[in-house]
Amino acid sequence: MTAPAGPGGEHRDHPGGNRTQDTDDFDVDEILALVRHASTTPHPQSPPPTLAPSVPTPAAPPHPPHPRATPWPEARDIAARAARPGPRSGAPRRTPTPVPLDAALGLTLAAPLDALTDLPPFDTSAMDGWAVAGPGPWTVRADGVLAGHAPAAPLADGEAVRIATGGRVPPDTTAVIRSEHGRLDDNSRLHPAREVGHGQDIRPRGQECRTGDQLLPPGTLITPAVLGLAAAAGYDTLTAVPRPRAEVLILGDELLTEGLPHDGLIRDALGPLLPPWLRALGAEITAVRRLGDDADALHKAVATSDADLLVTTGGTAAGPVDFVHPTLDRVGAELLVDGVQVRPGHPMLLARLAPGRHLVGLPGNPLAAVSGLLTLAEPLLRTLAARPAPQPYILPLRDAVQGHPRDTRLVPVVLRGDTAVPLHYNGPAMLRGIAAADALAVVPPGGTAAGQETELLDLPWASAGIAACFT
Repeated sequence: MTAPAGPGGEHRDHPGGNRTQDTDDFDVDEILALVRHASTTPHPQSPPPTLAPSVPTPAAPPHPPHPRATPWPEARDIAARAARPGPRSGAPRRTPTPVPLDAALGLTLAAPLDALTDLPPFDTSAMDGWAVAGPGPWTVRADGVLAGHAPAAPLADGEAVRIATGGRVPPDTTAVIRSEHGRLDDNSRLHPAREVGHGQDIRPRGQECRTGDQLLPPGTLITPAVLGLAAAAGYDTLTAVPRPRAEVLILGDELLTEGLPHDGLIRDALGPLLPPWLRALGAEITAVRRLGDDADALHKAVATSDADLLVTTGGTAAGPVDFVHPTLDRVGAELLVDGVQVRPGHPMLLARLAPGRHLVGLPGNPLAAVSGLLTLAEPLLRTLAARPAPQPYILPLRDAVQGHPRDTRLVPVVLRGDTAVPLHYNGPAMLRGIAAADALAVVPPGGTAAGQETELLDLPWASAGIAACFT
């Protein structure tokens, strides 16, 4: 369920009255050992939400209140470790798979990228011009050399031949003269416009690599540049860690999929937001299902899903139609995180449904859900996809930010030069701030002063670009 904002845009948060309260090839585990993991140093830590009067509601399925919420840095660490293969998690090793180049973008190499050929595979011209042999001036042959054509006959001393960039240099060539650095006289003899150095503008065979050289190690994120290198090195497929499969369950009877809000109904913001964001985190979305407030439908969906990660929206607190905890009890799930000391997003959770299968329960309010996504889903998906952890970085905040007495706050910011500017509209139910943001500032308990350096969490598209993230 996604709760509407209260007066002034603040989130209504009342225990029991609102369930969205903000209260050889390498195995994947070997790949993870090769990539850098996030720093575990203490993180820097939203003002407590305004409480609205309780509205009488039908009795809810009983569920005990949250135990002590997990500190934010610890919750992220638990999520990152939850999917690692081993006796504690019971998770099976994820088997690397060959993937065609056109489907490998965003995956992680599961085997070293070794050169299958010399690069370049033969001596080639680096420029358009003339291939020459010996000292000049040179007699220019009538034929020419184009890229992709059969090799030309050897050059004799004093002989030259027209050659295109990428053309295979004829045997006995001593240099290539660029078109702008040579001139032809009336007898079609070539004269240099400057001194000619031996081997100039020739890319010799094996200049970049020799067959068998390791070009990239396992654990490397497959970027467009990696795809280009792999193709040049002779690959048609890459051995990669498969994408983790994620399924999204949208909960709440009050959600509309089109049109304007009316009669107590509101538009669903998380259905459009979550799938592409999860794709940006490396997941393959297998289904997006809208279940409403239906305990039996939720139980069936959780019990029958075979996704690596189930993501639910809303229903994580203890309200009258908050069915996530009771469903987890019914299926015998193991709660790994049940509430996090972070604002917004306090009632998020992480559960192990079975070895290798997890559920992340997000609060129903949009910005609170984003907080849960970055706190729990991102580290877990990063482990499943064997992606390297992003390097933490800090910038001073231009303005002071009020902190929560005990909890971390995640506040949308824009980057302006060497500073981060906190954005307004950062309440749990608001998306206006995050829609304009480049990153989230990790504000420690007690808040930050103007000019104080603060850790930032990049949003995927801010550094990689929309196309790189979502295609």
